[in-house]
Amino acid sequence: MKEYIKIPALIVGGIAIGILCTLGLMSLTTDDDTTKQNNETKEFPPAPTSSQPYIPDEIIFCGERVPLENFDVYEALDYELVVNMYRHSATITYLKKAKRYFPEIEKVLNENNIPDDLKYLCVAESGLSNVVSPAGATGFWQFMKTAGNEYGLRIDTNVDERYNHHKSVVAACKYFKDAYKKFKSWTLVAASYNMGMGGVSKSIESQKVDNYWDLLLNSETARYVYRIIALKLVMENPSTYGFNLDEKDLYDEIETYTIKVDTTISDLTQFAIDNGTNLKMLKHFNPWLRTNTLPNQSRKEFEIELPKKGIRPCKTTK
Repeated sequence: MKEYIKIPALIVGGIAIGILCTLGLMSLTTDDDTTKQNNETKEFPPAPTSSQPYIPDEIIFCGERVPLENFDVYEALDYELVVNMYRHSATITYLKKAKRYFPEIEKVLNENNIPDDLKYLCVAESGLSNVVSPAGATGFWQFMKTAGNEYGLRIDTNVDERYNHHKSVVAACKYFKDAYKKFKSWTLVAASYNMGMGGVSKSIESQKVDNYWDLLLNSETARYVYRIIALKLVMENPSTYGFNLDEKDLYDEIETYTIKVDTTISDLTQFAIDNGTNLKMLKHFNPWLRTNTLPNQSRKEFEIELPKKGIRPCKTTK
């Protein structure tokens, strides 16, 4: 009769667990190896190329040389170029709008002997849009109410000429002339548009410095002129900075005609209809009209701009 060796159940269980663990580890190792092989063979698409913005060896802004040999000047401009080069939606919109709005701005600047480069200040201020800042600065040129009144703009409930494209650039030119008489530097003029003439004057006096590049200013004004210069570089050379727009992509000027009025208009909706358009188009071309009436007890002459016939057909119910 054969003798059988009795193996305790605890030992048998331990052996079984050991075998299962070994098999599990082998399975995990195999899975890891397979995943690694898949990752090595899978081709991931390359990310879009990002490049360093081009900075010319020499930059002239408003007839003044930008001292790029100063490391702080170079790096500040470099930063603003990076920001504007990679703010694609905003910069593309600026380029589109420039074709429509720059001709009028350039004309008024030229008539007032103001450097053409200051048109880019308008882009920095508002992006060529009738925006209102949290502080209440309004329109393309971002006039506060007090400054707007000082430079000849009518601002009340019914009429706000800060929204008038022509009158606001004329007012901006008056400011530029006053500031240039004070500072004799267009870069300081530009800085003062952001900080105020008083703020720039105090900084010049306290720091004993006579130029923008050497002034210690608040963070917003310290960036301000560099941003204007960056916009000038990008908008004058869009393809150099990665913006390749066709001529057809740009917004053309819209042909309009002008109606001169010197009496009260009690209903602008009806006025628009009587002149072959609608209130939407009337307000589009005349955003300075803030309500649905134009009171005019003083019999002042206003110029109301409307699209030429056929430019924007409108359906109305008379």
